[in-house]
Amino acid sequence: MKIEVVLTPAELPALKQRDLRNAACVVFDVLRATSTFVTALHNGANAIVPVGEIPEALARRQKQPDVLLGGERDGVRIPAAQTGGIDFDLGNSPREFTPEKVRGKTIVSTTTNGTRALRAGAGAKTVLAASFLNLAATAKFLRRLSPAHVVLVCAGTRENTALEDVLAAGALCEILGAPLAPSLPPLGRGEGVRRTGEGFLQLSDSAEIARRTYAQAKPDLAATVATSENARRLLSIPELREDVSFCLQRDIFPLVARLAADGAIHGGASK
Repeated sequence: MKIEVVLTPAELPALKQRDLRNAACVVFDVLRATSTFVTALHNGANAIVPVGEIPEALARRQKQPDVLLGGERDGVRIPAAQTGGIDFDLGNSPREFTPEKVRGKTIVSTTTNGTRALRAGAGAKTVLAASFLNLAATAKFLRRLSPAHVVLVCAGTRENTALEDVLAAGALCEILGAPLAPSLPPLGRGEGVRRTGEGFLQLSDSAEIARRTYAQAKPDLAATVATSENARRLLSIPELREDVSFCLQRDIFPLVARLAADGAIHGGASK
């Protein structure tokens, strides 16, 4: 299995042009889109439909009046002033997506970077939305799927790298590099290729950067993430500051969030 990491959204146009038909693409927008999608699916949402722009979301609502509109611009829920008169039902805080609000619902979501990253990787054979919340389930699914090529996409902030996304990608590299058989050593520093319990794992330089970044931050992940641009912004907004700690919870949801052929993300067990 070869793993590469798209570290910055500036790389997304090129990714969109690549032949990914035999690849698995895993998208991270830790603060907060993919964390929110995973939370909503765990809490009973039928599906998440990621769209790029506000008019696309409104058009979906016209066709399907029972869908919920979710999303953000500048980190906050999209107000009527930006839509021509319709307040979005939900923002982009995972804590909003409670079972009482989302159970049985389809949610159409537009966010600044997360939905854009998902669309860039949509040509892959398998597309997953991942976060710290469902990292182990995602890794288990990938190990079972055993694709030859895995592309981890960091959604980023505007056109810039987002530290928290790189850390999550690095954490997934660490899990996939860990042996399934106790007698086999884990992926070591400076070793781009290592035998795991099910074969060989090859890390590109970008994946090695993510893995080493995570290894350095792992002893105090929360403190490291708190220095990131997205975390600083959220922490400065009283009603959103708890989102940061929520999104850093590890493996609390045992589900895989997979983009289907119909353009919607559905949740399922990792098996």
